[in-house]
Amino acid sequence: MSSATTDARGDAVPEHLGDRPAVPDECLLRPGHTNCGGCGMSVGLTMFGRALAAAGERSTLVIPACCGIVAAGGFPTTSYGVPTVATTFAAAPAFASGIAAVRDINDDGGQVICWAGDGGTYDIGLATLSAAAERDENLIYVCYDNEIYGNTGGQRSSATPPGARTTTTPAGKRETKKDILAILAAHRIPYAATLSIAHPEDFARKVETALALAGLRFLLIHSPCPTGWKSEPADSVQLVRLAVKSGLFPLYEVWDGRRYRLNVEPDGTDPGEYYRRQGRFPADTVDLEAVRRECRDNVERLRMLAGGPQ
Repeated sequence: MSSATTDARGDAVPEHLGDRPAVPDECLLRPGHTNCGGCGMSVGLTMFGRALAAAGERSTLVIPACCGIVAAGGFPTTSYGVPTVATTFAAAPAFASGIAAVRDINDDGGQVICWAGDGGTYDIGLATLSAAAERDENLIYVCYDNEIYGNTGGQRSSATPPGARTTTTPAGKRETKKDILAILAAHRIPYAATLSIAHPEDFARKVETALALAGLRFLLIHSPCPTGWKSEPADSVQLVRLAVKSGLFPLYEVWDGRRYRLNVEPDGTDPGEYYRRQGRFPADTVDLEAVRRECRDNVERLRMLAGGPQ
């Protein structure tokens, strides 16, 4: 009989899997998941796991109905490398609040992290998120924003930008996108920030900042979905880079709802290239001049709140 084999965490590995490469400890999302190629959520979760590992942090994931929870694959195996709780669409912050309370009672340490899409954040889960923010629960809430209900067929959410074609807005969405970071900042939580998978140093620093604080911390990741965005998987990181450079997705952070910092100064890149690389924006549904004005106005507002470029 051969000797037992263990993985990077010391868990026993079946004999027929023992010749597979060891999975690094920082992998929150391990090989074998069901995510699509070019999925921004996959990239973001990998980057987030590396930041946790660099800080030596243990974690528990709380994930509502979304692409994130089906990524684990079929029972009895899982692609998640840490304890993970699946919740109903609206209840992730409530579940996480309970887990955090038990952790604190037992003085057990570790981070409790909600990992949710825009449907469970901007829409269905907003009530429990607002309640957790009002109570300043000691947890980290991460929204990977792919701007649609990606797991249920690509319907529009309140995070969907104007002009985007979805299964429920075939002629393009008419309404503007909800400003979720402003909503969370208005709760006066300790920390809120936008994160970019195209800016790994800024991403890691913001996770490190969030880990060093207590209370509710909110992180928003711009997360391309090639399936829903009708984009090339290889373009996902470049799409986020274009969104940051043009001001469509500015990188900034807010402490206690009062102190702002603009992290990357947009360089005037035309947002038109961002739209042209996606099939979800038919040419006749997007007013690019209006988009350019909105980008300029939004960045100018953030500069004012931050007291100028920093």
